Amino acid sequence: MSVVLVVSLVGIVAIGVVGVLGRRRPAADLEEWSVGGRNFGSLTTWVLQAGEIYTTFTFLGLAGLAFTAGVAVTYALPYLPLAYIGLYFIAPKVWRTGRDRGHITQGDFFADRFRSPLLGRLTAALGVVFLLPYLQLQLTGLGLVVDLVTGSRSAGIAAMIIAAVLVTLFVLWAGINGVARTAYLKDALMLVVLVVLFVVVPSHFSGGLGGIGERLLDGHASLLVVPAEGTHNTVWFFTAMVTSLISVLFLTMPQQWPAVLSAKNEKALRRNSIWMPVYGATQAIPIVLGLIAVTVLTSPTNANGVLLTLVSRTLPDWLVGVVAVAVAATAMVPAAGIVLGMSTLVTRNVLRVRDRRSGLLVNYVTVVAAVGVALVLGIGRPDALANLLLLTYGGLAQMAPATACALARRTRARTVSVTTGIVVGELVLIGLTFVLDYRGSVNSGLIALGCNIVAALATEAALRARRRRSTTPAGTDTAGPDEEPRAAYAP
Repeated sequence: MSVVLVVSLVGIVAIGVVGVLGRRRPAADLEEWSVGGRNFGSLTTWVLQAGEIYTTFTFLGLAGLAFTAGVAVTYALPYLPLAYIGLYFIAPKVWRTGRDRGHITQGDFFADRFRSPLLGRLTAALGVVFLLPYLQLQLTGLGLVVDLVTGSRSAGIAAMIIAAVLVTLFVLWAGINGVARTAYLKDALMLVVLVVLFVVVPSHFSGGLGGIGERLLDGHASLLVVPAEGTHNTVWFFTAMVTSLISVLFLTMPQQWPAVLSAKNEKALRRNSIWMPVYGATQAIPIVLGLIAVTVLTSPTNANGVLLTLVSRTLPDWLVGVVAVAVAATAMVPAAGIVLGMSTLVTRNVLRVRDRRSGLLVNYVTVVAAVGVALVLGIGRPDALANLLLLTYGGLAQMAPATACALARRTRARTVSVTTGIVVGELVLIGLTFVLDYRGSVNSGLIALGCNIVAALATEAALRARRRRSTTPAGTDTAGPDEEPRAAYAP
């Protein structure tokens, strides 16, 4: 057994052990298990929110995109700072409403604000469906990492199985506390590894960062501009950035909600919104390493593996293993957050289990089932959810207009209007992806979002016109939720 494989497997097990040790006491109910009693300080909230910044895609995918598309990949950098400017104001509002109304999921928020359990159930079901491929991606990415650094497909599969079991165990045992504990380890590992790679790799291959630009300009000038023609042109990258911006800004990813709702106070969230863009700027490092790979790797190679190929040629085996562990952490921690978000949606909103003990049981079964399905698909049919994965961000972005309406003090939009918008947006996105095989310049998620908004506005206008013509008694209000305060939300 190689040194790289031993270090990788030991590191993966260590991540799981850290997660298990995150448990403080048995969770009394689903709220304590999923949002930790709403008592996390700034640093813990920070690492939970940062879990979405560094995933296997961030570490491997950005370097791979830089290798194939050049500087066009920088579209991934601006949207996070812009989103967190908005989250400075939005996240405290979501937290405050959740604390006062007893929300622990995105579905709770919609069901309460629009007085519609059906809308909560619909958005929760869509969240579960769209998160499944994202969960599978994390496990598949972890297997790919071990496969690439060891050269053994069987080792990659073994690592996927071990990681899936460990994620399941520490999520079941410790809930969000386990996720937070492993997130601390992940961020510490990632920062150390990124700094080391940013110094060592350029020095090893080109004597430092100074000569990289000249080498790219001499032999790969086309990668230094965003293409003006073709599918992935300037318009595509800009609209992809806008779609990602909207998704993060309006918390459309269900796994973002526990990180926000578990905060101790609004100050913690505002502080994170100020400093998170600084942390997000480190995403430029994998991009730089991908551009270095352009000047170094001449033979055809798997784009997703270019960063690890550079690492294998630069560092001793034991350090390659440490890098693999860091990348594995970027898979296991987001996977834990995703499955926690999925299970609470199923228990709280899709099935609406009211009994506390039964709720925890259903929640635990959902965790096992979700990880099991993702693992089976990741091993047996790694490409089975490829098309659905394309819908994850675009599909969940369809929740943004409803979130924007619900954040207002008095939600004027009717439930049927926002529901119509969401359904139309999802249908348009699915049609563009599966029926028309759309490959145009504008991101399909943004097109669907436009249709979503138009459909919601048209429905709202029609309902208001109908109401004016009706004989509804004066003073009756069917527009949506009234101003707070109201009775605490009951799932």
